[in-house]
Amino acid sequence: MTEHHVPDSRGPAPFGQAAAFFDLDRTLISGSSTAVFGVAAWRAGMVPRGQLMRDGWAALSFQLRGDKGGDTAGGVRERILGAIKGVERDALLGLNDAIVPRLLGRVRPESKRLVDMHRRMGRATYIVSASPIELVDPLAKALAMTDGIGTVAEVLDGRYTGKLVGPFCYGEGKVAAITQLARWEGLDLGQCYAYSDSISDLPMLQAVGHPVAVNPDSHLEREARANGWPIVVFSQRTKTVMRRTGAGLAATALAGTSFATGWRLSAARRR
Repeated sequence: MTEHHVPDSRGPAPFGQAAAFFDLDRTLISGSSTAVFGVAAWRAGMVPRGQLMRDGWAALSFQLRGDKGGDTAGGVRERILGAIKGVERDALLGLNDAIVPRLLGRVRPESKRLVDMHRRMGRATYIVSASPIELVDPLAKALAMTDGIGTVAEVLDGRYTGKLVGPFCYGEGKVAAITQLARWEGLDLGQCYAYSDSISDLPMLQAVGHPVAVNPDSHLEREARANGWPIVVFSQRTKTVMRRTGAGLAATALAGTSFATGWRLSAARRR
C-alpha cells in the first residue's frame, strides 16, 4: 500500500490533462466540516460535551475569521487525530448517514456549479482536505466528484491510534498529494485549477496553473491580489457572488461559464 494510496493504474489519464481541486471548509461548503462531525460524534456518544464545546468554538472562530496564518499544521493535525483516537473505524463510518446530508446542505450553490462545470468540460474534480478520508470520500461521491483526498489515520484492531498513515493533508501536504496524483493520472498541474479560502492552502494554489481565491482570508486576499489571481466572494446570507476581481471575471469566462448563473483516494477507485 503506497503512502498516498493512489490508484493502481499508470495508463493515460481518463479525464484528459487537467483537474480541479477544491478545499472543503469555507470553499466548497460554508462553515466547518469538523463542527458537523463534532455534533454527530457527540450525539453518538463518541466525544464528551466539553470537547464538543471547544471544537465548536474553534469552528465558529474559523468560520468568522478564516485562517489568518496563526494556525499551524501541527495544531490542526493534533485536533483531528485527537478527535478520533480510540474510536472504532466502523463507528466513524456509521456517522456518515448523519454527516453527509448535513454537509450537502452546506455546499455552496456557486461551488457546486463550478464542480459541475469542470466535470462537463472533461476535468476530474477532487475535494482536497485535512479532514479524515472517511468523511471526505463519501461527500465527494455524493457530489458526483471524481474522488476525495483527505487525511489517513492509522487503524489497529479496528480502532484509530491517533497516528497518521503517510503525510498530513494540509499545507505542503496537499501539494504532495496532488503532485503524486498528477504523476499517476498523467495530469498537467499547469493546466489544473485549485480553489481555496485559506492562506494555509497557498502552496496548493501556487502548484497549479489556475488558482482561484474563494472567500479568502485577509492573508490570502493580499497574495491573490499581488499575483493577479481571480478572487470571488460568495455572500454568507444569500450565497451569491458579491464581488469579483477583473481577473476573476476573465478566469470565469475562460472556464466557459458565469458564477452569476454558480489523501487518499477512495478504495473503490483502487480496486
